Amino acid sequence: MFGISFGELLLVALIALLVLGPERLPGAARTAGLWVGRLKRSFNAIKQEVEREIGADEIRRQLHNEEIMALEQQHKSLLPSAAPASDSLPNPVPTGTPIAVGSPVASTPISHDSPPPPRAP
Repeated sequence: MFGISFGELLLVALIALLVLGPERLPGAARTAGLWVGRLKRSFNAIKQEVEREIGADEIRRQLHNEEIMALEQQHKSLLPSAAPASDSLPNPVPTGTPIAVGSPVASTPISHDSPPPPRAP
């Protein structure tokens, strides 16, 4: 975790033995182990809490986006669904655009089943 090698741990243990002595070293090692365990548990609990909060924020964001999409779909369904006649043409031409006699739009046959194309004003 911190990049401590075995040699460094051995050096710390030797210094602790010299400073604390052989009588107090086992109790100090036990206390140090308890503190390290508590720190690890605390860090893991904080990490899990942050991950839960991040996950909860993501879920809230997704729910908000779904609500917006549902409102947009509801709004679109309330609008009149009649599409303009120019959308049903194979090659729609903007109103007021002159059409040449030999152009593909002018030579497109009109079936009698479809509505007549819109006239320019």
